[in-house]
Amino acid sequence: MSRRRQIYEGKAKILYEGPEPGTLIQYFKDDATAFNAQKKGTISGKGVLNNRISEHLFTLLGNIGIPTHFIRRLNMREQLIRQVEIIPLEVVVRNVAAGSLSKRLGIEEGTPLPRTILEYYYKDDALGDPMVTEEHVACFGWAGQDELADIVDMAIRTNDFLTGLFAGIGIRLVDFKLEFGRLWEDDYNRVILADEISPDGCRLWDMATSEKLDKDRFRRDLGGEVEAYQEVARRLGLLPEGTEGVALDLGEARKAAKPRVKAAK
Repeated sequence: MSRRRQIYEGKAKILYEGPEPGTLIQYFKDDATAFNAQKKGTISGKGVLNNRISEHLFTLLGNIGIPTHFIRRLNMREQLIRQVEIIPLEVVVRNVAAGSLSKRLGIEEGTPLPRTILEYYYKDDALGDPMVTEEHVACFGWAGQDELADIVDMAIRTNDFLTGLFAGIGIRLVDFKLEFGRLWEDDYNRVILADEISPDGCRLWDMATSEKLDKDRFRRDLGGEVEAYQEVARRLGLLPEGTEGVALDLGEARKAAKPRVKAAK
C-alpha cells in the first residue's frame, strides 16, 4: 500500500489519511513509552502483535454490540479505522489494585477490589494526563451527560466481556485503558470505542503465577516484553502452538536468548 498523508503521530501509533472519506489508516509502532514518555524504548515486533491483538478484541466486542472504530486489518502493522473526534479522556477500568492506585491509596498490589472502579484522566501530555472527576468532565464540556452515560455503559460491558475472555485463557484482567470518540454521520454523532486494546494499555497477569504479561515488564525493567506479548497472542489463539519465541517461563526465555560465549582453547 502506498504511503498516504500523515495525520497524526502518537507515542505508539501513527494515523494516515484513509482510502475513503471518513476513514484512517492506523499504523502500530514498536516504540514503547512509560511514565508520560519520561521513559522511552523500543520493543521489537510489538506493533505487529498489538495490531493483531487489538483487531481480535475489537472484532469480538463488535460482535456483542459494542460499536468501535475498527473496520479491518490491512497488513501486519496497519488497520483501517473510522475517523472519529477523540474525546479527550482516558477511561481506566480497575478490577484489582495495581500501579498508581496502589501507590496513591497504599493498597497492596494484587488486592481484588470490592467493585470495579472507573477513573477518568484528561488527555494532555504536557499536564501529565491528570485524573479528573465527572464534575470536571461536565464543567469543561469534554463530554456531554448522555455521552458520559454511553461511555460508562460501554466501559462496563467491555470489562465484563474481557474479564471472562481472559479468565478463560488463564489471564487476570487487572486493569485497562479505553478511549472513545464521536463518529459523525451527517449532523448526528454517536460515541464509539476507539484507539486500541492491547498489552500496552492493559495489566494482564497469569492467574497461576501472577507473571506480568503486559507493558509493566517495560515500565519496571523486568525484560521479556516480546515473550509476554507473544504469550497473550498465543493464548488468544492468534499464534500457532509451538511458535518459536513464545514462552510460558519468561525468565527462562531471557536466559536462553543470551548468546553463549565459548571459552578460548
